[in-house]
Amino acid sequence: MKIGLDIMGGDYAPKATVLGAIAAHQTLSKDQHLVLFGDKDQITPILKEHSFNPDLFEYVHTTEVIGMGEHPTKAIVQKANSSISVGFQQLKEGKIDSFASAGNTGAMLVGAMFSVKAIEGVLRPAISTVIPKEKGGFGMLLDAGANADCKPEHLVQFAIMGSLYAKHVYHIADPKVGLMNLGEEEGKGNMLTQATYPLLKAASEINFAGNIEGRDLFNAKSDVMVCDGFTGNVVLKLAESFYVLTLKKGLKDEFFDRFNYEQYGGSPILGVNAPVVIGHGISSPEAIKNMILLSKDMVETQIIEKFKTAFNS
Repeated sequence: MKIGLDIMGGDYAPKATVLGAIAAHQTLSKDQHLVLFGDKDQITPILKEHSFNPDLFEYVHTTEVIGMGEHPTKAIVQKANSSISVGFQQLKEGKIDSFASAGNTGAMLVGAMFSVKAIEGVLRPAISTVIPKEKGGFGMLLDAGANADCKPEHLVQFAIMGSLYAKHVYHIADPKVGLMNLGEEEGKGNMLTQATYPLLKAASEINFAGNIEGRDLFNAKSDVMVCDGFTGNVVLKLAESFYVLTLKKGLKDEFFDRFNYEQYGGSPILGVNAPVVIGHGISSPEAIKNMILLSKDMVETQIIEKFKTAFNS
């Protein structure tokens, strides 16, 4: 297995990404190898500083970096030798089994769609994120920002992909699917949720639990929560703020500690033809390590093949 990592992506790159790669290496098996994409001249001194043998990694030297504020499509096209562009090219060619970056989110989405492309039958790939549950464990929310405007059939596909991911990667047996809405009753909501409800109810591939409200995010009513990307991103950013607020106020709470993004590493793009993970821009070495381990889990569980089987049938 070859796990690709963009060393140049993120606010604290390349140091945080290199240190994260070192930490991840300690937990990988002998047949699991890290391939680092970036400026090798910047990588090597960090490895030497931490007395790490450079020969334990593979390297693909690149000379360009896509900045956080750059236009995603223009950057992918114009910076062909950037770490993100080259990483996706090797993913497309099958030289690596997965690719992860804490760099420009838009460039990662565009790169995935331009290179490995969407799985046949998938209308819109989605970004998923982890939601901690009050009584332990966690669920997942999608879409978390890839698709601001959605149609009912998109949300149905999000539910199918989320259910498969929750079952095979997170090992949640028969995951319950909830539709984010402003009321529990079947007739509630806007045009999107009203039209989506009967489609989810009729979908035999999922275990539909009905509508859920914002107050249900953290309880056991659902394991997979589906919504449009605009709503999902608002929920994600609000949830992220809980952990920051507890730190600022000096509060220590086991539940809110689980809102720390570092534990989960990154957010997978579900619905493309290879494992792709996007990390937080402020990713620490711990977050980078967990992003790598999430990539490994996606490869090991063959989740992409399970998506293909579901949508090709």
